[in-house]
Amino acid sequence: MDTYFFPKRFTFPTQRKFTPAGFIILFLLCLAFISASFGDSLYGKVTAVKSATEMTFVYNDTGKYEIRLIGIDVPKNISDQSTRFVTRMILHKNARIRFEGRTRNNEMLVRLFTDDSISGIKEVALELVKSGFALRRQGFDYKYGELSVAQAQAQKAKRGFWGLIK
Repeated sequence: MDTYFFPKRFTFPTQRKFTPAGFIILFLLCLAFISASFGDSLYGKVTAVKSATEMTFVYNDTGKYEIRLIGIDVPKNISDQSTRFVTRMILHKNARIRFEGRTRNNEMLVRLFTDDSISGIKEVALELVKSGFALRRQGFDYKYGELSVAQAQAQKAKRGFWGLIK
């Protein structure tokens, strides 16, 4: 009788084979669940701008979402200018949102990108910070520090909010 340290095949108590194909199927199901939970992107249009950080996003003319840009704050003394800047940039244009989370008030926190063939793909929050119309939220930044760099450039060039400080 041959004895092996490891059995030739894996078996469950029901004596059914569990093949490598079963592992692959289980892995793919887990992967699909994880990818559907984080970093979801939707393509649609911004139909209303309430403020520089709050807007209404419509997806496929069926889904309507109230969204808030993540990671930035707009000073009150330039909020009107910031709202006009965002309105010109994104209102009634193709856009993409990337879901990042929710607030305690159940607001959808997103990263919002333009999807314009003329001006290209731009991130709205980053453009606001670059222009000096928004500030990076304390303790928050993107993976590669883009908001910090953009804010430092705006501050050095005295753009927007930074031009008002004496």
